[in-house]
Amino acid sequence: MCPDAEPSVSDVNKLPDTASHSGRSSRRWWALAILGLGVAMIVMDITIVNVALPSVINSLDLEIADAEWVNSVYPLVFATLLITLGRIGDTWGRKRLFLSGLAIFAVASLLAGGADGLVGLVTARALQGVGAAMILPATLSIVNVNFQGRDRAIAFGIWGSIIGGMAAIGPLTGGWLTTEFSWRWAFYINIPLGLITLVAAWFMVDDARDSGRQATGFDLPGFVTVTLGLFGLVLALIEGPRLGWWVLKRDLALGPWETTAGGLSIAPIALAIGLLGLMAFLLVEQRRGLLGRTVLFDLSLFRLRSFRNGNLLITIVGLGEFGLVFVLPLFLQTVLRYSAFETGLLFVSMAVGGFIGGPMAAALAIRFGPRQVVSLGMALEVAGVLGTIIGLDSGMSGSTLAPYLFVYGIGVGLASAQLTSVILAEVPPAQSGQASGMQSTFRQVGAALGIALLGSVYVGSLGSGAESRLAEIAGLTDGQLERIVNTTVESAGFYVEALRFWTPDFAPVAAAVSDAITEAARRAAILAAAILLTGLALSRSLPDLRVTDRGSPARRE
Repeated sequence: MCPDAEPSVSDVNKLPDTASHSGRSSRRWWALAILGLGVAMIVMDITIVNVALPSVINSLDLEIADAEWVNSVYPLVFATLLITLGRIGDTWGRKRLFLSGLAIFAVASLLAGGADGLVGLVTARALQGVGAAMILPATLSIVNVNFQGRDRAIAFGIWGSIIGGMAAIGPLTGGWLTTEFSWRWAFYINIPLGLITLVAAWFMVDDARDSGRQATGFDLPGFVTVTLGLFGLVLALIEGPRLGWWVLKRDLALGPWETTAGGLSIAPIALAIGLLGLMAFLLVEQRRGLLGRTVLFDLSLFRLRSFRNGNLLITIVGLGEFGLVFVLPLFLQTVLRYSAFETGLLFVSMAVGGFIGGPMAAALAIRFGPRQVVSLGMALEVAGVLGTIIGLDSGMSGSTLAPYLFVYGIGVGLASAQLTSVILAEVPPAQSGQASGMQSTFRQVGAALGIALLGSVYVGSLGSGAESRLAEIAGLTDGQLERIVNTTVESAGFYVEALRFWTPDFAPVAAAVSDAITEAARRAAILAAAILLTGLALSRSLPDLRVTDRGSPARRE
């Protein structure tokens, strides 16, 4: 057509409807805010329990391994079901999956808040994991399909700031609710939030469908083997320090079944089952893929370097990040005698850093590329943990940790969103639900294993450290020493508070146990730093993908 020619009717019909496009654009940003509220709720629930956990331990008379299960069962179930439910969302509808997840999560929170024992609480936490596993892949898929180009970088930047910020807001919220009301309100708070999000999503969130061919059916063998593998692995890491890694250290009774100390511990059996289950899962997925059947893990996606290396990195990030947030509140409340609210208040600095890092990540990714932003975020996380390690001391003021947690929070905000963006950048839209579920699974597997691994290091170091320090105190009988060490370990260190109220003769004992707790927290933090440092090195292996205005990733290598 000539520049000065009159447009024909057909040409006019091809012109974009600016008003309509503007309306859709505005609506998708509102939808992002609603999806963000759902993500905030499930991320916060990973960490909100940490500062409430001491109250839960005292209220329900739990041991440290029981407490680890209260924390770990949520990300474990979350991780196990993400891939399956992400695939279901691709076919059944991502909005339907999101709404159903919100309803289940709210009901599970009601059950968790009303639990009167370990079994009820762990079961409710597992059900929360089911709801969360429906919510997260649905939100990621909708964002991944509905946003392209620079808008996509901004959307994932907002999403990342929610992940980083809410992970830190959780301890503050849990601390305030526990101190002012009860630990049960750490769960009850999800009920109004879930209902508000559900109603808003019903009206404002559009389903994100694509025209790609979708697989149908259900991969039952894959689901069984991955569930068995993950459960066995986490069971071994949690129960190993308490029961023994090979020889059983204590009597066990489960109904008519009894085992006496000196026999084989369950930990090596669970570890073997876990590893065999995961190996069987990979073989099952490979065979089903060759036969053209439905799979939970589309192994062909791992041919994409961005997807393969990004998922390995996101697992390492989960290992370090969530394990540290599990251990640090134990130190603050046992050694420094912080209340739950004071502990949460200290973590505000981490939350502020996360909310700053997320929006910064989008602008930096557009200019320098997502890989550079991920590396910068990982470097700041390492720096924050190292500062925390240096500052840990039984006579310190907890406020001295605030700057290090702030730096750490900025790192989480920078790394989280852009790492997700890199992982999904080259994935075909038709597989975005499955891919979103897979990357979220790797993150949650890392979180579950991180809690179990760092918790194991903490418990093991606490026992050996308390024993060696108490052995130097004159006047303690062997029976007293053994009883104090065992009770300290089983209470995750909270027994030190009882020691402080005994006669002045026990002041050296309380001081020795406090030093042991400090050293145990330091060793766990050192492991977290080593894990994150490994992640920093691995981040340099990510492809240098730059996002164009049209939304297609461009490599610059």
